Amino acid sequence: MITDIEDYFTRGCGRCARFDTPDCATKRWQPGLAKLRDICLSSGLEETVKWGHPCYMHAGRNIVIFGAFQDDFRLSFFNAALMADPEGVLERQGPNTRHPDMIRFTSNDGPGKLEGVIRACLDEAKGHAETGRKPPKDDSLPELPEELVQALDADPELSEAFHALTRGRQKSYVITLNSAKKPETRMRRIAKFRDRIIAGKGAMER
Repeated sequence: MITDIEDYFTRGCGRCARFDTPDCATKRWQPGLAKLRDICLSSGLEETVKWGHPCYMHAGRNIVIFGAFQDDFRLSFFNAALMADPEGVLERQGPNTRHPDMIRFTSNDGPGKLEGVIRACLDEAKGHAETGRKPPKDDSLPELPEELVQALDADPELSEAFHALTRGRQKSYVITLNSAKKPETRMRRIAKFRDRIIAGKGAMER
């Protein structure tokens, strides 16, 4: 992954094989990303690189981060649960995202057209950072897939181990299982995960 901010805008994030090639998504969206950068910097945000992407901070807190994909580019807000979004521009990044947290663009002129709205969102996020306001902790668990419910009912040891996991580790299994479209795939994953659950680990832990 890159560590120099300029590399992102000229070469890409460094997280895949398309880095520094004409196929890198950042090349397609260069004008739009440059406009977003200008908006963030002129709004008084501090520019950093985190996870290979431009990340903008204020009052010691992450405010927004950029993302570029083949079909779109995005401005994603941290602590999005606090955002009022009166213009309704925020979208969820995926089915497991609890709150709308990104502005998605499919054309390079998108940031320019929404500049006023973007600046208002940034100002709101800066205000939350300055006051130290944070969203309430969300300990809710997504609905368990039916295959997992059945497996837990049929296997008391597995059930006890699963319910002893932290809520975050439980969520990691639910999200991973829900990403499989076919029931048989979910069943195979549950069998594969059994030893990991018994060991008290999350889905992505080694």
